[in-house]
This record gives sequence, structure tokens and C-alpha cells, in this order.
Amino acid sequence: MAAADQEPNVSAVRPRSYQDESYLHGFLGTVSDLQKAGVLQDVVLEVEGWRFPCHRLVLSAASPYFRAMFTSDMAESRQKTVVLQGLDANIFREILSYLYSGTLQVALDKVQPLYQAADLLQLNYVRDTCSSYMAMNVECFNCVDLYKFADVFSLKAVQLAVQQACSLSVNQLTEIISHDELDVKHETTVWEAVARWVQHSREDRLHHLPSILPHIRFSLLTSDDTAAILDHPLVREDPVSSGVIRNVVQKGNPNPEPRQGMFQEVALLPNRAWGANEILFMNPREGKYISCSYKLEDLPLASAMTVTSDNDICILETEKSEDGVIVFLYKYNHAENKWEEEGGPPIIREPENEFMFYKELLFEVDETLYDLLVDDGRPLMQMRKYRKYDEKV
Repeated sequence: MAAADQEPNVSAVRPRSYQDESYLHGFLGTVSDLQKAGVLQDVVLEVEGWRFPCHRLVLSAASPYFRAMFTSDMAESRQKTVVLQGLDANIFREILSYLYSGTLQVALDKVQPLYQAADLLQLNYVRDTCSSYMAMNVECFNCVDLYKFADVFSLKAVQLAVQQACSLSVNQLTEIISHDELDVKHETTVWEAVARWVQHSREDRLHHLPSILPHIRFSLLTSDDTAAILDHPLVREDPVSSGVIRNVVQKGNPNPEPRQGMFQEVALLPNRAWGANEILFMNPREGKYISCSYKLEDLPLASAMTVTSDNDICILETEKSEDGVIVFLYKYNHAENKWEEEGGPPIIREPENEFMFYKELLFEVDETLYDLLVDDGRPLMQMRKYRKYDEKV
């Protein structure tokens, strides 16, 4: 047989595999487009009352948590709507965006709840990314809060980054814990940071404790928290430190303002029923509320209410008199749980019968409070402003 007629040696040609990068990216893009268009979705995930239509296949491929949920004999595998507990709706929206796009958006104000959600849903890439982000963004204002979070979840890289704060001088530590911008949810966290700093080099630092303690805002602590600090070995064995705490508690803290991380957005719902003496402070995201009751003589009857950019709760109270209507401005004192009159002497407004059907509005723009009287028939009836709450114009 001639050479040209011989069969080719197929075994000598090695097979190769080819990867279509455009297909991989295009496939994920197509899945994302299907999600945006609401096509072929076969399950609804409900988080804090919000409904998120999704694809079981995509969820199962991305998360072992969902894979176990949808491929086992669990009841959720047969349900069209699955309620997820222990997740924040806004954070879950970010998680879904990542699952369908492969892109993760991380910021300091949401990195901790994002990590917690990823931990629950077993998303390793999200967990690792959040951990690295925290380790790279340790600052003076957030080091205390990050260390406590890292300790709970055993994030060694974050702990190592935060522990560098233990090399702070006493002046640097004092400056940090004096800031309103310190990002902590509870004042006990500040004490824990101070105790950790002292214990890092006890012999050299213990004598600094009495000068540091006055910068802890004991007015933000409960009596049980203060008692626990007094019983801490660092304080109990040092009569000077113990005396400092008792003196601060007795005299009151010169700076009772809550710190940045202690604030939360709430909706104020005053009970306007006749004779009612309560205001509801509601957290819409968590669906929780606090009812604050007062003696009738201590609770002004608000005709308008607002919350300023400084987180001050301000209300207007109107009272009839022979000369017209007297308007008082009150601000809520968080530390002492009482209303205090603000803005000097009250305003005397024209007789009420001239504004029989008006609606009163109170709001803030650039540190100035505006009191508006409006009516459906007339766009603006009267306006007054309070500049920095202490001067009426």
C-alpha cells in the first residue's frame, strides 16, 4: 500500500480542551438578564417582608446553603415562597446582586452585616473579601468595633490588623475614645478597649488608667455596666481608679452625647389621642418599636415634630392666650429622658381664628429650623425660622 493511502495514526494526535471565555461571561450575563427581566424564576425568597423572585438553579450553584435547601427533603424544597430568617433585606439584596453578576460591592457601613449574611449562606468568597476589606480599613474611629466583631467570628487577619492599636500612646488612646465619631454600638465596648490596652502592658500602663477613665461616657452605661467595671480587677485593685469612676458617675459626664455607632434611624409616632401620654419610636427595618410614656405635664402636646441632622428631636407646642397663640420650641434630652424648652422666649402668633384650618410643619435646612403654616387653599400662610435653635427670626 502506498504511503499516501495509509490510514492516519489517530492515537498520535493529542486531544486538547478549549475554554470559551466569552461563553462563560456571556452565560453569567444572560442569567443576570433573566433575573432582571423576571423570566423563568421558580422560587420567591422573603426577607423582612421583602420578596425576591429567584432561580433555584442559580442559588443552588452559588451557595451550599441553598443547595442543601433545594435538593434535600426539607420543606423549603417544595415551597414556592421561602422565608429566610436572620438576614437584613438590604444586605440580602447586595448578596443577590453578587450571585447574579459576580460583582460584590463592599463599604465600611455594611461590611459587618454583609460578612454575617455570607457566613450564614456559606459564601466563602464574600466572607474572605469582607475579612480582607476590614483588615485593610482599620482606622482609629472603627478599631474598637472591628476588634470586637473579629473576636466573635475569629477573624485572625482583622484581629492582627486591629491589635496594632495596642501600640498607641496614652494620649492617642485618650484622643480616640473622646471622639463622638467613634463607631461603637455600646459604651461598654470603649471600656473593653481601654482594659485591653492596659493589660497589653500592665506594669507600664496601669498608672495611666485614672487619667483615661473620665473619657468613658458612664452616663451612657447602665448601673449594672458601671458596677461590672468597678468589679474589674484593674479597677478593684486600684483605689484611685475606683474613686475616679464613682466621682464621674456622681457628678455626671460632661459629654453625655451618644457616639456615631449608637444612632439608628427611627420613625416617631406620637399618640395624638385625647389624654394620651406616649410616643412610639419605631425602627422600620427591624419592625421593632419602643414606647416611651411620660407624665402628662412632662409631655408637650406637639403641633409639629422633626428630627434634625444632629439627631435632635424637636417639637413645637402651641398654647392659646388672650393675645393669640403662644408657640414653644422643645428639644428632647436623650441623656436625662426629658423635654427641654429651647430658643429663648416663646413666639406669640396672631389669633388662631385667622388660621382655623392650617397645618403646621417643622423641618431643618442647614442647621436652621423652619416653622411653616400651610393650608390646602393657600400655599403658604406664615413662616418663622429658628437659627441654631437659640435665635428666632
